[in-house]
Amino acid sequence: MTARLTIIRSRRFAAIIGLALVAGSGFAAPASSEEKAADEPQAVNDQVHSATSAEASPEQKAYESEIEAYCANIADAARDQRYLRQKNELDNLKSKVDERIALLEQRRDEYQKWLGKRDDFMRVAEATLVDIYKNMRPDAAASQLSLINPGVAAAIVMKLNARLSSQILNEMEPEKAAALAGIIANAAATEQPKDPS
Repeated sequence: MTARLTIIRSRRFAAIIGLALVAGSGFAAPASSEEKAADEPQAVNDQVHSATSAEASPEQKAYESEIEAYCANIADAARDQRYLRQKNELDNLKSKVDERIALLEQRRDEYQKWLGKRDDFMRVAEATLVDIYKNMRPDAAASQLSLINPGVAAAIVMKLNARLSSQILNEMEPEKAAALAGIIANAAATEQPKDPS
């Protein structure tokens, strides 16, 4: 089969070379330069086409049909291999995504534990802080609460009993006491007013 293919290829190559030499040697009758330029490519093209079509022997046709049959036979196997490779790539990507998800879940659990510890600490600190202000004299508590963040001061005043809270607010400067009372009132409101803008 390979010897036949070699012979066919060498014949075709020889025909093309021969035609190129004939076209380029100038054996034809002299013509004007414009006619030469226009006719040469067309003549060479026609000669090559006729030579190749004449060479299409039954052996060549059989060989080409064998090539087509081979390509048709391996098309399904090639498609299966391509699908298998794509499936393997998808499985690999899925495993990487699963690893990342597991890592993110582990970090989320760590953050939730840390947040739980922080919340426990804040509850203890808040209870201790409220106890400290509960045991202070109202005038001392008022001066201390005037110096800290108004939101924190309002939260502390809300945790104290009503009698002690009123005494502390009474000892504060009127502007600061009014600001704390406003924060407490807003926190106690069940419905927040809508923004008019």
